[in-house]
Amino acid sequence: MNGEQMVCSMTTQLFHIPATKNLKGNTEMHIHLVPASYHRVTALGCAKRLQSGESHESIIKALVACVNNGLKQDKEITKWLRVMRENAPREFKGFMDNVIRWQQQTEQSLAYTQQLLRGMGLETESETGEPAY
Repeated sequence: MNGEQMVCSMTTQLFHIPATKNLKGNTEMHIHLVPASYHRVTALGCAKRLQSGESHESIIKALVACVNNGLKQDKEITKWLRVMRENAPREFKGFMDNVIRWQQQTEQSLAYTQQLLRGMGLETESETGEPAY
């Protein structure tokens, strides 16, 4: 969650800096950042519930759905972060590189959860990219 907090904080900060308040891609990126955060938090909650002994199939379905949706949103976030970096003033390129690194760290949590689900014999997406549940 630390990486997600940093991505949210840093990209929101850009709205409050005169040189970056209208940075191309930031608004579009936030359209995906909000649902990605929701899906990541929900997936984590489902995983913790399963870990504590709950076992209802609906928890597993919610977990799989949130992992799938979060991964899709993360792809869009990464796409728009690249647009932001390309359009950032020179003095903000390093800042954007840091945001991108934080996002990469953030994405690892869902990728790890996806691996755990597959290890449990649960597919998070079919070969066609459609959700398994």
